[in-house]
Amino acid sequence: MGHVSPEYEHDAADEPRPAARAVAVTSATPHRRKALTGFLVLVLVVVLMGLGIWQVQRLGWKTDLIARVEERVAAPVVEAPAPPGWPDLNAREDEYRRVTVTGAYLPESEALVKAVTEYGAGFWVMSPLSTPEGWTVWINRGFVPQERSAEPNRPLPARQQQITGLLRMSQPGGAFLRGNDPAADRWFSRDTGALALSRDIGEVAPYFIDAARNDESELPIGGLTVVRFRNPHLGYALTWFALAAGLAIASFILLRREWRR
Repeated sequence: MGHVSPEYEHDAADEPRPAARAVAVTSATPHRRKALTGFLVLVLVVVLMGLGIWQVQRLGWKTDLIARVEERVAAPVVEAPAPPGWPDLNAREDEYRRVTVTGAYLPESEALVKAVTEYGAGFWVMSPLSTPEGWTVWINRGFVPQERSAEPNRPLPARQQQITGLLRMSQPGGAFLRGNDPAADRWFSRDTGALALSRDIGEVAPYFIDAARNDESELPIGGLTVVRFRNPHLGYALTWFALAAGLAIASFILLRREWRR
């Protein structure tokens, strides 16, 4: 038999036995599985914490909104914005201001917009008001029940009126899943521009005025603007943080037990 070079010599005992290799692979697999589980739990905890932080930010925004609206509602009445000020109007700074305007209602231009109030289902009665300065603004004169919406019981005053109420920004498009249908004269939101176009009025203010409360024995019933805002964000934030903490603690306990095996 020929001589075997030393570099090609090896002891069979140095080769890993098949059983040893199987044990090594088997022991490594659970460790990888545990590491992956721990990583996924960490990602989920971070996501839950992020949702909690987002709700805290929403809480700050909603609290600030409520404070600003309450301040505006309690503030002295000011003149309704005229055309030069229209480009600067926005909901954040101007909605729910108490304003007043003087003018005469335009005849035969009334529009009914679907509404649900404390009095039940019915319509907002929207009427355009023409001011002495020559510009027009829609007035939400109030609510009329659905069963009485066809009654000719809403005569417009012939003389000029001074209207006081809350400034509301236009609501284009319609309600959720219910778009306005000007051709059929079906309205689900108070879209001042579309209402004006359907009545051939021309340019109008980019806002309307919710008229103040009147005698409830008369229709339409004014002063039904809801100036209350739900603010559940603190509860939502605590829920997300609690879920994150609970998941982190439970996962830590379970994974620690697994690693000790």
